Amino acid sequence: MTRLATRLILLASVLLLTACSTLDRSEAPPLSSKALWVVLPFANNTETPLAGSRAEAIAEGLLRSNGISRLRRYPASLQQDALFEPGGRKEADAALAWAREQGARYALSGSVDEWRYKVGVDGEPAVGIALSIVDVASGETLWSGVGGKSGWSREALSAVAQQLMRSLLGAGLAARQD
Repeated sequence: MTRLATRLILLASVLLLTACSTLDRSEAPPLSSKALWVVLPFANNTETPLAGSRAEAIAEGLLRSNGISRLRRYPASLQQDALFEPGGRKEADAALAWAREQGARYALSGSVDEWRYKVGVDGEPAVGIALSIVDVASGETLWSGVGGKSGWSREALSAVAQQLMRSLLGAGLAARQD
């Protein structure tokens, strides 16, 4: 192997490691894409205002693109009016009660733990998210996934979040029964 080829392989390896992600997911049981799904408010555990709402919008779009056509989002009129959306236990219980009233079978809930551009010369986007699919009737968590991803310095934060959520949800929606 030539010296140039060795250097190119080393450079490629370093570049691949600079945009890293970590994922942990449980196995999902068969889920029906024809059932009524709801997206519940995401808890915002970051210092970034409205990060939870941004993640909810991306998750809704990803669910629809994965064949979930009967989908409702928790109404804004029922959300707590706070800049940082603390997403406490009381709000989560109220959201699940709303989902039951709607006759939903599954609910997607989540929390955003990181949503920012890293400080520094490059300012890479960094996202950390936890997602759960819940059986609305019982409140039982059917599937959960958590992950973190950082992107390249010229990538949009929303694009990195979308890539991360697509990877997470792919496993949760793979075992559909329809």
